[in-house]
Amino acid sequence: MRASLVAFLLMTVAALAEPRFQPAEVPYHAYDGGWEHFVGGGVGVLDCNGDGRPDMLAAGGSNPVTLFINRSDSEMLFDATPLDIVGSVGAYPIHLNGDAHVDLIVLRVGPDLALQGDGACGFRPLDLGIDFPDTWTTAFSATWEEGQSVPTLAFGHYVDRTDPDGPFEACDENHLYRPEPEGYARTVLIPGFCALSMLFTDWSRGGRADLRVSNDRHYYVKGGAEQLWEMGEIPRLYNQADGWKGHQLWGMGIAARDLDRDGRDEVFLSSMGDQRLQVQDGDGPTYVDVPFDRGAAAQRPYVGGDGRPSTGWHIAFGDIQNDGRDDVFISKGNVQQMPGNAMEDPNNLLIQNLGGRFEEFGDRAGVASLHRGRGAALVDFNTDGLLDLVVVNRRAPLELWRNVSGGAGHWLSVDLHQSGSNRAAVGAWIEVDDGASVQSREITVGGGHGGGMLGSQHFGLGEVEKVRVRVRWPHGNWSNWEVIAADQIIRITPDGTNLSVRRY
Repeated sequence: MRASLVAFLLMTVAALAEPRFQPAEVPYHAYDGGWEHFVGGGVGVLDCNGDGRPDMLAAGGSNPVTLFINRSDSEMLFDATPLDIVGSVGAYPIHLNGDAHVDLIVLRVGPDLALQGDGACGFRPLDLGIDFPDTWTTAFSATWEEGQSVPTLAFGHYVDRTDPDGPFEACDENHLYRPEPEGYARTVLIPGFCALSMLFTDWSRGGRADLRVSNDRHYYVKGGAEQLWEMGEIPRLYNQADGWKGHQLWGMGIAARDLDRDGRDEVFLSSMGDQRLQVQDGDGPTYVDVPFDRGAAAQRPYVGGDGRPSTGWHIAFGDIQNDGRDDVFISKGNVQQMPGNAMEDPNNLLIQNLGGRFEEFGDRAGVASLHRGRGAALVDFNTDGLLDLVVVNRRAPLELWRNVSGGAGHWLSVDLHQSGSNRAAVGAWIEVDDGASVQSREITVGGGHGGGMLGSQHFGLGEVEKVRVRVRWPHGNWSNWEVIAADQIIRITPDGTNLSVRRY
């Protein structure tokens, strides 16, 4: 009798919390351009004016970059301002010069741009002492290495456009910029295999972020693979002796999150054909593919009638119904007119169930767009505690959806802030203990496809109304636990071994 009652209650909660999205109006923007813009089309999410509301910057390709300024705490209202920047592939928010305002790295076909924010959603060129080369940049990540006051920057480049034998087997080299007393020193990361995503992550939780690179097999053709660079004094590639396996795929995007609360991040790689969810096997950098075991392969369209393989781009994690289990959004769409892949290719919304498997809800939730999706983000734009969705599309309008899931659980949004140049505490870890298990989250810059988010971290809490929170600040120790009530947006700053907590 008791087991039946529990099962009924779980079914009731699941029914009440079924994910639902409604389209929201947004000024027109599309990512366009020739073959150099078949890839890219990212969106960067940031608070560009310090009002606590997430804004966004969308790459345009041959169209101008567009800044969308969030004008409402409760509605989905954005003002759009085109910027005088073309040839863009993606955009990543980051603190670059030590002030309190968020800056930007804009990836381009051509020299990349560093832009200094003024705190009022204005941006101007920022001289980092880097002479950005005329390359086709398609990946970016950044971290603060121990003892450094400015970030280490990594840029991934695609096909070398100057190679007369290209484009196949003509992948360009990648560049790493590490701080020196008088600017930056460049290290060339070779071999390069047409990187479409990079992510600095402390995969071992040892206090140092290494650089993971996802590469596009379509252009390296043979001899290439996914990469993990050990960030020692001289960077080196992990190899089979370290436990690293030579994964090969048409890598588009990369994301990391501890989906099962075992204290180790899973890695999710988007690709053509299937999406690669990987788990860490042991303490070393050994990763095993588990997409079919977890129901996350998302290899073919589930609506639209096109049975050819799917093409995945941006991967975004987030708890859609705030039930305490992270879900996955994958933007989908043909590169252009590749006949071996689906043209009618809907986005995926994979909802995690109690057993840790994923179920497709894209069509039922209302986000199964058949446009050629590229960059995306799951962000609480209207600060109601539910994650909304934005997707940049190639040669089709940018799409914005409001999360209207009924019966959703409790939540907590955590914004880390510290003094010094690393204002957003990149490299920090947040742990949220609900009394049964611990959610963990690393603050990173990079990953995704052409864009990322800098700001509050969203945690779904289910039925829990209070949690314990602690932070391991970059290259530091864990703070003491702090008891915090659910259903609020908070800013946390360090206070010795304690946390200073302020509600937005």
